[in-house]
Amino acid sequence: MLGAATAAHQVEGNNIYNDYWVQEQVPHSTFNEPSLDAVDHYNHYKEDIRLMAESGLNSYRFSVEWSRIQPEKDAWNEKEVEHYRDVLRCCHENGITPIVTMMHFSSPKWLISMGGWENPEVADLFASYCQRLVRELGDQMEYVCTINEANMRLQLAALIKEMMHRMSGQQKAADQEKTNSKESDVQVGINLNKENMMLGMMECAKAFGLENPMDMHTFVSQCTPEGDLLVMKAHEAARDAMKAECPHLKIGLTLSLHDMVARPGGESYAEKEWDDEFLHYLPYIKNDDFLGVQCYTRKFFDKNGGADMPEGAPRTQMGYEDYPAAIADVVRKVSESFKGDLIVTENGIATDDDARRCEFIKEAADSLQQCIADGIPLKGYMYWSLLDNFEWQKGFAMTFGLIAVDRSTQTRYPKESLKVLGSLIEK
Repeated sequence: MLGAATAAHQVEGNNIYNDYWVQEQVPHSTFNEPSLDAVDHYNHYKEDIRLMAESGLNSYRFSVEWSRIQPEKDAWNEKEVEHYRDVLRCCHENGITPIVTMMHFSSPKWLISMGGWENPEVADLFASYCQRLVRELGDQMEYVCTINEANMRLQLAALIKEMMHRMSGQQKAADQEKTNSKESDVQVGINLNKENMMLGMMECAKAFGLENPMDMHTFVSQCTPEGDLLVMKAHEAARDAMKAECPHLKIGLTLSLHDMVARPGGESYAEKEWDDEFLHYLPYIKNDDFLGVQCYTRKFFDKNGGADMPEGAPRTQMGYEDYPAAIADVVRKVSESFKGDLIVTENGIATDDDARRCEFIKEAADSLQQCIADGIPLKGYMYWSLLDNFEWQKGFAMTFGLIAVDRSTQTRYPKESLKVLGSLIEK
């Protein structure tokens, strides 16, 4: 399978019932700009899928927006279910295999108002949503990812703890700059250096009907160890519920992983980081049909812990090291412990230089082809992203896409990189 990926909130537009929309709209938002109509994929999906097919791609990973289906806890919007049926049909009509993600970071507003991803009820609520949706649409599905980057909450916990420490005024100015630079330590668009962040958090909490901002547990937020494992319980519950409804489905989740590089003395730090990012989740995914591997760059460790990337190393717009071989390094490392099928569900580069994107894709693909030649059960590669889109708190400035979009008219402009990716498929 060779294709590209998107996430509902980043491309559809007007997802007014989810937690991201709420956070974008408060007066002191941490978002650089609101998503609004994004790139209007909700209305342009036929054109976007057709462009994929015309380039030679045969797979599309996209997410269903939970808050469209359940705008309120006890609601079920059949009109929106039919919209996603149409998307699935469009994929099949164009020879595209859909890989459906049930939750890609954004959650219904009502879920956050009742405690979000620290409330044990979330496991059953998520499983119930997944089961009913595949009851209605499962005949059009084959591959399903329950939760995108299910380990993201734990990765963010340390960064948010450090951010809160800085906001309390206990850090020196030199340490504040170090905290800001750590935004690139996680593979998602976040801002740690916005002014009036605490005021913005208070405004968000009020919008969710919460008194204390520390009770606001979105998926991309602070996390307890119990909350980390709650995500895994939600995954298992959803997987088993969907399997009971549609036994033919191939179900897994996706993880955000880094290529860990240990310099002399940094071996133990690299091992601990790999355990935190991956190994401790193995008991919860051992019965999955596949694992979605997502990697954009690598991390370095020395005798003092986390270390800087090589001096002068090329960086992407996100601040990551531009290192396309990282994805194959991670696939190899994962295959040592997880013996099931693997799919690269995200990998890409944020750059305004499409020639560099073309080379990045070729280099990543060559390294992954060698993994397959070595017997690793890698079943597909989904480039992130199909479209230049809304990179969460970073807004629209981060250009990952194979297709550019003039948002004033929503006109699509396929890039050379779309042709390059399509040309790599074995005919």
